[in-house]
Parts: sequence; C-alpha cells; structure tokens
Amino acid sequence: MTLVDALATVLYHGYGGTQGWTGFANEGTWIIFAVILVPIYVMLVAWFVGTPRDTRTGLLGVSYLVGITTSMWVSMLVLTVILGLVFFGELPGQ
Repeated sequence: MTLVDALATVLYHGYGGTQGWTGFANEGTWIIFAVILVPIYVMLVAWFVGTPRDTRTGLLGVSYLVGITTSMWVSMLVLTVILGLVFFGELPGQ
C-alpha cells in the first residue's frame, strides 16, 4: 500500500467519488420537475392565457424565473465540485 492509498483510506474511509455523470436526471429530479413544480407551471400558463393578460410582464416574470433557476443550478454545480475535491479527492463523475 502506497502513502497515497493509506491517506485516502484514512481521509475518505473507503468512500469514492460519485459514479456516473453528476447532475443528470434521476428519481429526485423527476419528482421535482413532475410533481413539486406543478404550481409554477400553472402560474406560467396563467400569465399568458389568463385575464388580464400582460405579455411584457409575463416575459419579465419568466426571465426572472430562468435567472433564479440558472443561478441555483450553477451554484450547486460549483458546490458539488468543491465538495468532491475536499471530501473525495477527485472531481465528481470521474
């Protein structure tokens, strides 16, 4: 056993990094997008087909939602990479 293997055993307790591609759809992703976000979908449809209808405000709301969602996903990706490096000694998915 080399020094690197010994340190990995002590530091990581035999756990390796995540397998496969981190971030792609699994069970939790389907539950979030298919069940939990239904009220958001209803709200988005109502902005454009309901009355009174204001397309400019609806597009502004959509752009806010896309911006917030993008910032959350990107920040979680960065956090996942940092946690993979700190706790597992490698990038996730490798």
